[in-house]
Amino acid sequence: MRMYDIILKKRDGGILTKEEIAYVVKGFTDGTIPDYQMSALLMAIYYQHMNYEETLNLTLEMAKSGDILDLSSIQGIKADKHSTGGVGDKTTLVLGPMVAAVGVKTAKMSGRGLGYTGGTIDKLESIPRFSTSLDVHTFMKNVSEIGIAVTGQTGNLAPADKKMYALRDVTATVDNIALISSSIMSKKLASGADIIVLDVKVGSGAFMKTEQKAYELAREMVRIGTGAGRKVSAVLSEMDQPLGLAVGNALEVIEAIDTLKGNGPKDLLELCVALGSHMVVSAGITDRLLEAENLLKQTITNQTAYKKFCAFVKAQGGDVAVLESPQSLIHASIIKNIVSDETGYISHIKSDDIGKAVMLLGGGRQTKDSAIDASVGIVLRKKVGDYIVKGESLGVMFANQEELAQQANQIFKEAFCFSDKKVEKTPLIKGIVI
Repeated sequence: MRMYDIILKKRDGGILTKEEIAYVVKGFTDGTIPDYQMSALLMAIYYQHMNYEETLNLTLEMAKSGDILDLSSIQGIKADKHSTGGVGDKTTLVLGPMVAAVGVKTAKMSGRGLGYTGGTIDKLESIPRFSTSLDVHTFMKNVSEIGIAVTGQTGNLAPADKKMYALRDVTATVDNIALISSSIMSKKLASGADIIVLDVKVGSGAFMKTEQKAYELAREMVRIGTGAGRKVSAVLSEMDQPLGLAVGNALEVIEAIDTLKGNGPKDLLELCVALGSHMVVSAGITDRLLEAENLLKQTITNQTAYKKFCAFVKAQGGDVAVLESPQSLIHASIIKNIVSDETGYISHIKSDDIGKAVMLLGGGRQTKDSAIDASVGIVLRKKVGDYIVKGESLGVMFANQEELAQQANQIFKEAFCFSDKKVEKTPLIKGIVI
């Protein structure tokens, strides 16, 4: 078997066999297939696409290119959640404790964010002494006893995907449904969960800008997961404005704690309930989504989800005392009120620009080696559909450098679009794929 022949076959629209895909993944992972040949194949795939069988085989081969986490020793159903990314997305911090409180165990490997804000790991590390580097024994023990554990991804989890994505990123071959789905699902399958719920963001602040493309991606990922023997569902959620109000690592942790205590923004709770209800139904706790939603809402009103979060933080070495006074997580030296220059209804918020403002402050990574300042960020005071008067607060900025604060202030203001007429709020949940 030769890589040249495989490239030629796909270039001319041929269907790659399971054996050919296995040869490619193994050879590229161990270095016997050079980058220039893999780049050629990726470009051929980009233009000729892959059918379902090819995409499934690619996903399975990438998943088994490294370690596969075996969660079988943990009693009960294990669930995992993946988001395709968005601004202000702190759902794991709320969703994990909620579903754990009703009996669904969450074993989650998360990454660090590369882009506008930090990932789940970065957010959790804003809690003093919280450890995101758990050995396998501790990780399993915490999932078994508490119902939730979150740790950083191992260096050998789906290594083929890491190498392939790095190459896609510099060869303009990222935006392909087969390559996106196999990349996401290979890591999810290697993480070992029985149930996978996908939060597919759609809108101006998402990777998928249109509902059509988001549905296409969601359907492919669900088909792959199901084909691999997992219970998979996808929720399409809006990202035409930030999720919740807080954007920035420590600020998002504060908002997650407020939500678990029953005082958080409605859209964040709505999304967590929507995602969690599919986990609960897939786990067999109930066969009705409405009942699952009610069970999850009860974990907020009776504080069982908050108690799970406290137990989770304590088990991973975090300072539980700050959870009772989360404002103590704010360490920014500059706190500025950002006022509106206009009067009217907010018709649109450019999520990308909000994210850029926070990244400029130091809340995100421009490169994989960039250090994150967990204390910076922005808390919005208004969302789409709200009416605002000139001079009223649009948001509050938390910064540590005056020059960066001034630049971010301008970007933040320009993210808001206004209308003289009342604007209808669009639904947060755009659709479900099961």
